[in-house]
Amino acid sequence: MTDLSVGNLPDKRLVAVSFSRAAASYDSVAELQRAVGHELIGRLPPDVSPRRWLDVGSGTGYFSRVLGQQFAGSEGVALDIAQGMLTYARPLGGAQHFIAGDAECLPLQDNSCDLIFSSLALQWCEHFDGVLKEARRVLKPGGVLAFASLCVGTLSELRDSWQAVDGQVHVNRFRSFAAYQQRCADSGFQVLSLQTQPHVLHYPQVRHLTHELKALGAHNLNPGRPEGLTGRARLQGLMAAYEHFRQPQGLPATYQVVYGILENPR
Repeated sequence: MTDLSVGNLPDKRLVAVSFSRAAASYDSVAELQRAVGHELIGRLPPDVSPRRWLDVGSGTGYFSRVLGQQFAGSEGVALDIAQGMLTYARPLGGAQHFIAGDAECLPLQDNSCDLIFSSLALQWCEHFDGVLKEARRVLKPGGVLAFASLCVGTLSELRDSWQAVDGQVHVNRFRSFAAYQQRCADSGFQVLSLQTQPHVLHYPQVRHLTHELKALGAHNLNPGRPEGLTGRARLQGLMAAYEHFRQPQGLPATYQVVYGILENPR
């Protein structure tokens, strides 16, 4: 069973290409990713002390390096679907192994990890139940899956502004929090915590937000996305529509983040 109707989530080949292209620019604009990943690490159970951990969707390797420092003496595996990210991350260290792979089909043996960490990557996976099944397979009994992902409500201001301009979908689609709850409840994991928390960033102008999304490789990857809809007239319409959301700090961009801490039964 899929979380969304077939074709609603981006083709992961496009995701891989987009994020590979963004590797060099990613860290310079990754304020949200840093904040969310550190929040996720802070939510780990205090007794977690993995001998072997897996960073799924490791990207530039920033959190692989954080995990390597936090769990000194451990063995780390950094996994990403984007080869360009792995090429960028490998010389920077943090993990002992850098491998290309998919969260829905992990290239690791059964019962081989104590911790799976994944920050802002699993929203690109169409079959979240498959992700959970693979995590249970790879984790040892008592192992922990810690993930942060995005759900419905993310970039609602941008979505609503585009809707007012042309009625088209220009914002990536994400599954609902209820879908995360249902999949986790059915997974066989013990759900230690599963919560949603909004993170709001502010930008001086719309172009700063759209530039950042492109630098992150997270601009619109929806299948069947409309082409040719970013001409000058439409962009001016977008800027005018987005101004209705302006706050004293700037134009808000809300990210609805799901934080999950799951334990494999002992």
